[in-house]
Amino acid sequence: MRDILITAMVFGSLLLILRKPYIGILVWSWLSYMNPHRLSWGFAYDMPFAQIVAITLFTSIIFSKDRKSVPLNGLTIAWGAFLLWMTLTTVVALYPDIATTYYIRILKIQLITFLTILLITDQERLNKLIWVVVLSIGFFSIKGGVFTILSGGGFRVWGPPGSFMEENNALALATLMMLPLMYYLYKISKEKWVKYFLIFGMASSFCSAIGSQSRGALLAVLAVAGFFWLKSSSKLATGFLIILVGLSGFNFMPDSWFDRMSTIETFDEDASAMGRINAWEYSINIANDRLTGGGLKAWTYETFSKYAPNPLDVHAAHSIYFGVLGDHGWPGLTLYLLVLMLTWRSLSKIIKSTKGIEGALEVNTLAKMIQVSLIAFLTGGAFLSLPYFDLPWLFVALTLILRRQLKEEQVENSKNITDVGLRAEEVR
Repeated sequence: MRDILITAMVFGSLLLILRKPYIGILVWSWLSYMNPHRLSWGFAYDMPFAQIVAITLFTSIIFSKDRKSVPLNGLTIAWGAFLLWMTLTTVVALYPDIATTYYIRILKIQLITFLTILLITDQERLNKLIWVVVLSIGFFSIKGGVFTILSGGGFRVWGPPGSFMEENNALALATLMMLPLMYYLYKISKEKWVKYFLIFGMASSFCSAIGSQSRGALLAVLAVAGFFWLKSSSKLATGFLIILVGLSGFNFMPDSWFDRMSTIETFDEDASAMGRINAWEYSINIANDRLTGGGLKAWTYETFSKYAPNPLDVHAAHSIYFGVLGDHGWPGLTLYLLVLMLTWRSLSKIIKSTKGIEGALEVNTLAKMIQVSLIAFLTGGAFLSLPYFDLPWLFVALTLILRRQLKEEQVENSKNITDVGLRAEEVR
């Protein structure tokens, strides 16, 4: 039954995508973040739904005039340079065939992200996209939060099978990145039942993140809470709420959770932590030896035997920073960090330019919440191998969309002022 329902929903959306291409972005995002077909057990499990939607989307774009252009600025130039450098590092990778396969997967994500900039042309579409992302990830985080409460926090919470978020640590990070978007929707929603649902969703998702028993998630929770408090307009009420929720959540967790979190202080006695440090040293060594790094998926016994302090302890990077460094060398890491820095800078400019403007409240709030989400990614991602995960790149796209909207509004306001001036001149 699930297979039939999911297949009907996907194929039923194709005609809508042909009429309105931006719906293809919404459907693709649903498939990407929720992986609904992986919740089935029959023919739909391995159906290439995302590919079918993407082909339909490209067909629709060819015949559609309802699109914008990708803005040319420092952020898009740095982004493009990173993708070009990634192409080069894939060509000269230590394992080019394996690297190419993974590179194509990354490129699909990047392409859809660029199409998001083209097709999400106004605030209404932007909000619809955010709803899709929140509900897709929220399906697992809310369910996971309820499970954590009912089970007393004694089990880990896992994400959608076959996705970037399958592992408990990755789902926890995605949840923390999604929570600020939930808050944004709460702020702009007018129906009471929607607000109540979002309050329940935020509380459950917080429990899910804690219930993942991810040490990286704990550090990200602390960073997000602190930055969210700084960004809040009512710091006294927000601070009290954060402390109350934090104490309630932590007091609820079992001894096994505290035992696992306590290993942060004794990392030198933890095999997992020492394995990560070994992998980080490997990435530094290979980046120092090869300008282009090892290329994608070069974390093997063969490469570790040459570059790692402990050649037998082969680990993934477990860090967005060291992962990019090992994959693409120092130039790749520099470009990657430059993209994140310019995204942050653009958001700061948006927040500053919309501060106190009543008509720009949604944009101002969203820009703030994207920054909070980026804090979660930058802290939690320091301990996870998720540099190519869809969600942070979506935030880059949302930032560019907000910048374009503000620029268009400024041009329109300037035009209106000029028209008023001309009419006044004619009257005189």
